[in-house]
Amino acid sequence: MRIPFTKAHGAKNDFLLTWEREAPGPGGFDRSAIARAICDRRTGVGADGWLLVSATAEDAPDSEADGAIQLYNSDGSVAEISGNGTRCAAAFLITHGRAAGTVRIRTGAGVKTLRLLKRDGPEFEFEMDMGRPEIRAERFPLPLSSGPRDVALLWVGNPQCAVPVADFNFDWRAMGAEIERHPHFPNRTNVSFVMPVDERSVGVRFWERGAGETMSSGTGSAGAAVMAVARGLVKSPVRVLTPAGPLDVRVETNIYLTGPAEVVAEGEFLLGG
Repeated sequence: MRIPFTKAHGAKNDFLLTWEREAPGPGGFDRSAIARAICDRRTGVGADGWLLVSATAEDAPDSEADGAIQLYNSDGSVAEISGNGTRCAAAFLITHGRAAGTVRIRTGAGVKTLRLLKRDGPEFEFEMDMGRPEIRAERFPLPLSSGPRDVALLWVGNPQCAVPVADFNFDWRAMGAEIERHPHFPNRTNVSFVMPVDERSVGVRFWERGAGETMSSGTGSAGAAVMAVARGLVKSPVRVLTPAGPLDVRVETNIYLTGPAEVVAEGEFLLGG
């Protein structure tokens, strides 16, 4: 079976996008297994996640949105939303003529509105209204194998655990993996390690639920910025310095995330079996 895909990335957080009507199933096919296969970086195409996209005007009429997405992480689990992935979906919809300067996308965390700031061929930049964040615990002593760790617990459309740090000179990947599957988070959590740089910027490292280490994260950047502003570590707007480059976050009543999306490839995945 052939599964068509478009590959795109938002600040090197990469996704494979397939029209939902062209994807196998869901009846008779395990889409989680397909996600694991297509996202595998050695035996598949390789990506942090697989996005099934619907153009709502054509596939499922929706007066509130131009498109809808279902997100599968690379481990096959389903996620509510990805900030970077939603920008990639907006670029995909515009590329196919299904949206224009303002794109409304229905996600597992509700309808998100993205404003196209600029475009140069396959390269896009969007400002995305991420919605209103929820700080569930500004300070929480999370018990870990190395001892209690001061963290903040947030909801930005998906669960976030933001960990303030002085530097990244420790095994943050191992700690991220431990936190992701900590018993306090029965549905697992995304993790960001946040280092203040100056009054308007932070450095961040990401360990994402279902994907592990990623070069950047839109929702992780949003959670990191909200935590840092709430604790008085920085002021809004915040430049989030990810390993893939900067993302900009305005923390107001809602969160506004500005970042890139780039379409890089198209092809077909040959699904065996």
